[in-house]
This record gives sequence, C-alpha cells and structure tokens, in this order.
Amino acid sequence: MSKQQQISPMKNFFAGGFGGVCLVFAGHPLDTIKVRLQTQPKPKPGESLLYAGTIDCLKKTFAKEGLKGFYKGMAAPIIGVTPMFAVCFFGFGMGKKLQQKTPDDILTYPQLFAAGMLSGVFTTAIMAPGERIKCLLQIQASTGEVKYAGPMDCVKQLYREFGIRGIYKGTALTLMRDVPASGMYFTSYEWLKNVLTPAGKSHNELSVPSVLFAGGMAGIFNWAVAIPADVLKSRFQTAPEGKYPNGFRDVLRELIREEGIGSLYKGFNAVMLRAFPANAACFLGFEFAMKFLHWMAPDL
Repeated sequence: MSKQQQISPMKNFFAGGFGGVCLVFAGHPLDTIKVRLQTQPKPKPGESLLYAGTIDCLKKTFAKEGLKGFYKGMAAPIIGVTPMFAVCFFGFGMGKKLQQKTPDDILTYPQLFAAGMLSGVFTTAIMAPGERIKCLLQIQASTGEVKYAGPMDCVKQLYREFGIRGIYKGTALTLMRDVPASGMYFTSYEWLKNVLTPAGKSHNELSVPSVLFAGGMAGIFNWAVAIPADVLKSRFQTAPEGKYPNGFRDVLRELIREEGIGSLYKGFNAVMLRAFPANAACFLGFEFAMKFLHWMAPDL
C-alpha cells in the first residue's frame, strides 16, 4: 500500500462540514417523511392511519405541500449539520491521531471503531438540541398546529418554558444512538474503501462510484445500529412535558406494550432509502473537499 496521507483533524473539520451540507440536501426530504411516520398519532377506533407507509406519506406530503413540504425545517439541520459533521469528522480524525504512535501507523478496525465512537461523543453536544428542534418543527407541520414560527422561535420558547434542560431533552438517547452508530459508520466506510481499492493502488485513487457506494453503505450500517434508539428519541423529544418521567425506559415500555418490538424499527424503509443517497453524497463531498484542502495546504 502506498504511503498514507498524514491525519489532519483540522482538514477533517472543514471537509466534514462540506460533506454535511451535501448530506442535508440529498437526505432532508426522506428525513421529513421518517419523522412524520415515526410520530404519527395512533388512529382512533374505526379510523385508519394518517400515512399507510413511506410511499403514501411521500404522495400526501407532495399533494398537500408541494416540493417545499419535503424541505420543511431544513434551515435548522443546515445550521446544525454543517458544524456537526465538521465536529464529527474532526472527532474521528482526533480519535485516529491519538491512537497512532507514528504518523504512518495503519490503524486496525477496532481502533477505527473507537475513533468513530469518540466522534459520536463530540457530535452529541451539538446534535441533541438540533434534533429536538428539528423534530418539533417537522411534526407541527404534519399535525397542522403551529406553535413555533421557526428554529430560533422554538429555541426561545423552549428556553422560556423549561430552561436549558428543555433544549437538551433527549441527550442521553442521542448519545445511545450516536456513539455505537458512529463507530459503525466510520469503520464500515474504511473497511469498504479497503475492499474496493485495487491492489497496489492508494485510497485516494478510488473512483467516484466506489466512494459513493462505500459512503452509502456506511450510512446503512450506521442506521441499522441507530434506528431503535432513534425511534425512542423521536418519541421522547416530541412528547408533552412530563409524559415520560423515567425517560427512555418509559418510552420503551409504552412502545413495546402498545405496538410490539417491531415498532422499534418504525420508519425503517424511509431511513434506509435516505441513508444511502445522503451518506453517499456526504462522503463524496468529504473526499472532494479533502483533496482540495490537501492541494491548497499540503502541510496543514
């Protein structure tokens, strides 16, 4: 294998931010659908569900709100996701660098997993409030009850009513979701890059389709681990104050009692449909930005 480029957490930071913007543009429409499916109200006796499934939700959203309906609440993730992915890739870069004895050390998969888990801890600080606001804005659009004018108004109201705790509601669940999932995310990406790199070639020479495939599959592996915690988190963060006094344990009990264990994989199709293109776009943006940064500042 040819000499690998030195790990630069700062370059990871900027390239990760660019990757995050690519991810939101590619993935937000299906994210809106995922949240609407996960949080739709239980039908009253004799009534059917608001959305029969992913395709039905797509059709109804488009019919009622047009193309704009899919990009509802996108300002919050763009503002939140850009620094979050910057911090996420920075955390991964730091995690890798901390485990290297020399700059040319090749890390093992368990070491890559540990570096990925560190990035999950880094991102939760930004992620938890951003996710809470995003979920609240997405469900108010589908329930038709408008309480918040936009992301900043949502922050102000939450802070006024519940203080900083209101904004950070669901942090433990965000950690439970993101720490193992981030480990999976980066490890599967690096593994697929190794598998797809022809013998004697370097990772930097991977073709665009290979990067897209590795990035898309990493997204799928990430969500396969993350979905159960994500369903609990969406429920918990959008629930009225005081509904679940014991936190996620109450949410888990209620979900399994009312809807069975399968409900932990609610929104699975929407998540997987979104995970591939969104993360393919993210890693392609990241790799493109990394090449640009290595060219601009080879010594950073």
